[in-house]
Amino acid sequence: MNFDDRKFVLIAAVLFVCAVFVLRLFYVQVIDDQWSKKAANISQRTVTVFPSRGLVYDRKGRLLTANTPVYDIMVVPREVKGLDTVALSQLIGVPMADVRKRLNDAKTYSTYKPSIFEKQIPADQYASIAVHLHNFKGFYGQSRTLRTYPAHVAAHMLGYLSEVDARKVEQDPYYKSGDVIGVGGIESYYERELRGKRGVRYMLVDVHNNMKGRFKDGMYDTLSVEGKDLYTSIDLEVQALGERLMKGKKGSIVALDPKTGEIIALVTSPTYDPELLVGRVRNINYRMLQKDSLDPLFDRALQAQYPPGSIFKIVQSLTALQEGVITPQTGFPCNKALVGCHNHPNAGSVEQAIQFSCNPYFYQVFKREIEQDKDPDRFKDAAIGLAEWKEYMLSFGLGQRPALDLPAAKGGSIPGVDFYNKMYGKEAWAFSTIYSLSIGQGEVLVVPMQMANLASTFANRGYFYDPHVVRAIGHPDSLKTGIERHTTKVDGKWFDLVAEGMRRVVEEAGGTARRARIPGITVCGKTGTAQNPQGKDHAVFIAFAPMEDPKIAIAVYVENSGAGGTWAAPIASLCMEQFLTDSISRPEIAKELMETDLIATEKNYVKFISKRRKR
Repeated sequence: MNFDDRKFVLIAAVLFVCAVFVLRLFYVQVIDDQWSKKAANISQRTVTVFPSRGLVYDRKGRLLTANTPVYDIMVVPREVKGLDTVALSQLIGVPMADVRKRLNDAKTYSTYKPSIFEKQIPADQYASIAVHLHNFKGFYGQSRTLRTYPAHVAAHMLGYLSEVDARKVEQDPYYKSGDVIGVGGIESYYERELRGKRGVRYMLVDVHNNMKGRFKDGMYDTLSVEGKDLYTSIDLEVQALGERLMKGKKGSIVALDPKTGEIIALVTSPTYDPELLVGRVRNINYRMLQKDSLDPLFDRALQAQYPPGSIFKIVQSLTALQEGVITPQTGFPCNKALVGCHNHPNAGSVEQAIQFSCNPYFYQVFKREIEQDKDPDRFKDAAIGLAEWKEYMLSFGLGQRPALDLPAAKGGSIPGVDFYNKMYGKEAWAFSTIYSLSIGQGEVLVVPMQMANLASTFANRGYFYDPHVVRAIGHPDSLKTGIERHTTKVDGKWFDLVAEGMRRVVEEAGGTARRARIPGITVCGKTGTAQNPQGKDHAVFIAFAPMEDPKIAIAVYVENSGAGGTWAAPIASLCMEQFLTDSISRPEIAKELMETDLIATEKNYVKFISKRRKR
């Protein structure tokens, strides 16, 4: 057979095969209607299988965050036929105008891809909807889980979930319109660990919207992967107690384990119930919280920047001792002509200066640090002294953001040479310009987390660990590694001296924090009063206990409340006692603190001052 003959045979074979396919298709589509009936009555639906988000536990295994089932009503626009919008509106509880708008939005997105029509319907409500949903072609229910907060505490630390925006969908291919993502707190920081991995299920659905089974027995389905659980260092009882004690007050409590850097409690006040930002009412409640004049969404523990007040005197003591400009026995008279002070005996040692919190004493200490005669020009000499002083401050973790597993923490401010050159001009300032730094006022600012870190540093006699709230991921025994230890530029030998001074603040007559005493436990602490031009001064207290083997370090900041020993010290004391003993031996003090509304008191004080000024 020559080439031309073979060519005609091949062409004939191809034509024959094509004819067979054409005839078969004609038979299936025109003569035999069984396949058209099946196509009309059965369609394929892609169902997203959302994974359960990882749970969050406290240090003793108690749930802080859990999941509860909810349902989204989905719509596939091309499948919608003969829609009774009035009946659908009544069934789901959506206004008529919204029904039409949402359907149009779904069509704009895609006519054949499913869109969320109504989201996050609680299981009990969905049960009454599901029995009628088959009457609405193109609509079906899809399950997912929603956060719930059994303890109703730690809203700022935990964060919340919110729907992803268009920008996030563009940036990260994992997310799709209608997905949720962690916002704030550990929900945001550990989003990848918590979210898990979604799966897909291909289902066959009949004309009545009923599932008829899996497409090809689930051959193409993919399994979802649950999110990893988080095991935090938070002590639920201390956290809850702290929030109750801070009710009616502005401020924060930060408690750490000095030996590890683990966060025991992280309280911001005013706060809110985390359940407010769950489900279909989230947006309404969020706007309500945004408009609240007390700003409950603001995380004071991590973002509020304050003058440290007198707690800063401890750091000044340590750096001056290290520099050799004072000795443990150095004494100064309480000369109120230099800077104002309360009445107390003259301090004849560093320990007494800390005990009495003498302002003129630390004025003289700071003067010696800044003016060390390293240059005959007093302005240049001050610049040299301040630059060295700032290096010490940075070694204590001040003036920089803490390396923390929570977003949005601020780092306070430690002013240096460049700062004052810009403010006053180069070689135009000296100690007399910046002396307010000596007592923790002026341009130095810290956040409460840094104050607690200072307490940890004093407890550890010279070092601290990066604070962190999550101790294990996936399993309680899979402890996090790589927590960095930071050592200050001050020799450890000076810290015992400071610890003794802090002990006297709490335990000895003349100390400013006698209300911080705990029966049977030696507490080391330091009060502070930070000036507030708008009203009453802010109260500060830092402490650690027990003195001999510190297990907790704490910082309490109470705005507009006056001296630190009145409110901040007893709040810290009760939280420490709860952690160390699992009980409170002074319920009458706890009751007094819980029932005191300093916010209302401050409002009345401001009104009184305003009326007085108008006169």
